[in-house]
Amino acid sequence: MNPIGTAEELKTALQFAAGQRLAVLSTVSPSNQSQSALMGVAVTSDFEIVFDTVKTSRKYANLRVNPRVSLVIGCTSEITLQYEGVATELSGDELAKYLPVYFAAFPDGPDRQNWPGMTYFVVRPNWLRYCDYGQPRVIREFIW
Repeated sequence: MNPIGTAEELKTALQFAAGQRLAVLSTVSPSNQSQSALMGVAVTSDFEIVFDTVKTSRKYANLRVNPRVSLVIGCTSEITLQYEGVATELSGDELAKYLPVYFAAFPDGPDRQNWPGMTYFVVRPNWLRYCDYGQPRVIREFIW
């Protein structure tokens, strides 16, 4: 990671993100059309984002072709986090590692686990921009 901000500012950004449950996820379709969806997300201590979706969704088809995504977390205050990374579909031991994180954030998650076509993804960051437009204004970027 090559932070422009400090370790303390990264910790602040992580605490903010971990406290949020919704984000807008943007993907690109096979025909290069941008598509966005409001998603439920969980954030790990390594700043990874975990979410579920069904295999019949547009985002699933998009992620199978192009795993690069962007997200915006936080739309209810002057604080937001812009996030870019690469999504990986989870299975096996890796899925078992991330499900507790997701279920801690979404206690109803186990009820959806058996929906037809349910699958899970983790997004690992390569760029973040944390913005707090309160006073004092703080804008910091972090690059992995």
